[in-house]
Amino acid sequence: MDNSLEITGVDAGYGAVRVLQDVSLSVRSGEVVTLLGTNGNGKTTLMRCIMGHMAPGRGRIVATIDGERIDLTGRPTEEIVDLGIALVPEGRRLFPRLSVEENLLIGGSRPAARASIGRNMDYCFEIFPRLRERRQQAVGSMSGGEQQMVALGRAIMSAPRILLIDEPSVGLAPILVSRTIDKIREMKERLGLTVLMAEQNFHQAVRIADRGYVIVHGRIEFEGDSPAALNDNQLVRDFYLGH
Repeated sequence: MDNSLEITGVDAGYGAVRVLQDVSLSVRSGEVVTLLGTNGNGKTTLMRCIMGHMAPGRGRIVATIDGERIDLTGRPTEEIVDLGIALVPEGRRLFPRLSVEENLLIGGSRPAARASIGRNMDYCFEIFPRLRERRQQAVGSMSGGEQQMVALGRAIMSAPRILLIDEPSVGLAPILVSRTIDKIREMKERLGLTVLMAEQNFHQAVRIADRGYVIVHGRIEFEGDSPAALNDNQLVRDFYLGH
């Protein structure tokens, strides 16, 4: 079934401050697409618009879920989640006093996911064996890498078709960033997900991306149809590779 995302001409901001300007991008079914940009260029704002946390001032956001085209523009967040779109937010946003298992169960609260809570929990523990070992541990007492596992697992629990991941490398040591990116690829392959990942760590993001976009000051300045195209672009070299 087709599970894809299409964003066309989106403007968005906070009060008089325009953050996104005429942003258009697409994520085809089964792809990992990376949205590259340094801090403050609009990656999180775009994620918030897709999830209904804020309304774009202009443009359309359309998802295809199991082959059905659905306009997400203006829909409330709970409806978007119920359609099968999940967000792993920047900073993880977990419940620190609750256990690993309790945080995961919160992710399985959407109606379509409740019938498969047991199976999805098993998926979480297969992909992240450490979480099985620590299922009763309070999340706030865990390391940053372990908390990122919980955040990704919570998304699995919602049985998503489309997964949005915002800055998975933030706050992690380099070796943990690499492991986290590998786990995202494993999730995508095991569960057949369509993934849009916002990231500023170019080298890690392109390891698993099928293609990507570069956002600068709220505008899409480059679209690379492959990791090689991203590597060869002068804008990427200037921003990320120090050339």
